[in-house]
Amino acid sequence: MSHTPDLSAYWMPFTANRYFKAHPVLMDSAAGVHYRTVDGREVLDGIAGLWCCNAGHCHPRITAALQEQAGRLDYATAFQLGHPQAFQLAERVAALAPDGLNRVFFTNSGSEAVDTALKIALAWHQVNGEPRRTRLIGRERGYHGAGFGGISVGGIEANRRLFGPLLPGVEHLPHTHAPEHNAFSHGQPEWGAQLADELETLVARHDPASIAAVIVEPVAGSAGVLVPPVGYLEKLRAICDRHGILLIFDEVITGFGRLGTATAAEYFGVRPDLMTVAKALTNGAVPMGAVLVDQRIHDGFMRGPERTIELFHGYTYSGHPLAAAAALAALDVYADEGLFDRAAQLAPVFAAALHELADAPHVTDVRNLGLMGAVELEPRAGAPTQRALDVFRAVLDAGVLVRTTGDSIALTPSLIISEAQIYQITHALRHALETID
Repeated sequence: MSHTPDLSAYWMPFTANRYFKAHPVLMDSAAGVHYRTVDGREVLDGIAGLWCCNAGHCHPRITAALQEQAGRLDYATAFQLGHPQAFQLAERVAALAPDGLNRVFFTNSGSEAVDTALKIALAWHQVNGEPRRTRLIGRERGYHGAGFGGISVGGIEANRRLFGPLLPGVEHLPHTHAPEHNAFSHGQPEWGAQLADELETLVARHDPASIAAVIVEPVAGSAGVLVPPVGYLEKLRAICDRHGILLIFDEVITGFGRLGTATAAEYFGVRPDLMTVAKALTNGAVPMGAVLVDQRIHDGFMRGPERTIELFHGYTYSGHPLAAAAALAALDVYADEGLFDRAAQLAPVFAAALHELADAPHVTDVRNLGLMGAVELEPRAGAPTQRALDVFRAVLDAGVLVRTTGDSIALTPSLIISEAQIYQITHALRHALETID
C-alpha cells in the first residue's frame, strides 16, 4: 500500500475506533515473526497475530497450499456433499486430541465452535433421554467468543452488558485470579484448587439432573492469561463425572502447541468431553474452527432412519476447501519443524524473561505457562485500562506488538520466536513501563 485509505467506513472490532483512527497503525506485510507497516517500519510480533500464527506469518508451505487449492477447488458445499481435504483434516485433528475425541465438526471461528459445542451438549442430553439438562455453566472472566451462546457462558461483563438477557439458565463459576494468594506464580499457582468446589454448590442449588455442561478455558486467555491452580481442572473433571455433566474445554487459544503440547488437555492430563479449537488450526491464514467430540456423544445422534439428518446445525463454510488446505499444511509444518517441542523448550526462557519484569514500575503480577504470559499493571485511579493502552502504544512505537486485556499486557509469541527476540519484547516492555506514568 502506498497511501492511507479512508478509515471511516470500517467499524473495527474490539477497538477504540475514534482513538485508532486518530492514531492509525496499518500493517502492509508480514513474514516470520515480523510485520511491516505501510510506512515501512518493522514490528516484532509478540502475540502471534492474535494467538494464532504459531508457525509465524506467511509460511511458504501454507501459502503454497492455499494457492494450489484456490486454483483447483475454491468452494464446495458441506451439505450432503464433501471434498477430500475436509475428511483428511478431521482425521489429522482427531489424531492430536485425547483418546476418544475422534469426531470433528468444522466451523469458521472460535465463536462458532463454542456455540456449536453448546448446542451439541444440549442436544445430546435430549437424544440421551435427559431433556431436563438445559443449564449451562461458564466461569467469571471467561471468554468464549462473541456469539450469543459464547457471551452467555462467558464472564467478561463488558462483552455482555449491552445485549439483553442472553441465554436463560446460565450460571458462572468464580474465576481463579487471586493475587493475594497467587501473584507472581511461576506456572500453575499452588493455591486455588478449592475454587472448583463451587461447582458442587451450583449442582446442589439447581439439581444435577438440570445441568448439561460446564465450559472453561484451561488457561483463560482474553482475561489476561489466568493459569489454573494445581489440581483445579482435575477437580472440575471429577465433579462433572460424578453428576453426569459434560465438560467442554475451550482450546481456541491453547490448542496446537501454545503450551508445548498439541492441546492443553494433553498438558494437564485432563480429558474433556468436547473441545473447541480455531486460530492456530490454520496458523491464522484462513478463518476456521472445529469442535472435537467424544465418539459416544457423536454416536448418540446416529439413530433413526439412515437418510435422516442427525443434527440440524452447520455453516455455509464448514470445512471450506481453502481453510482445510491451510490447516493440513499448518499441521504438517508443526510436525515437520517440531514446533510443539520447540515451544516446550522455549517455555523456561520465556518464563525467566517475563518474571524479570516483576520489579518494573506499575507491575502488580506476572503470570506464565508455556508460551503464554501476562504482566498485570496497577490501574490509574479513575481511568482503568488507560495505563495499559499507553504502554501498548509506547511498545508499538519501539517496534514490538503486544496485546492489552484490561490492565494486563499479554504476550503469546509464535512458536518460532528466538530467545533473543523474547528478550527484545520484554526489554521494550520494561522501557515503556519505566517511561509511562
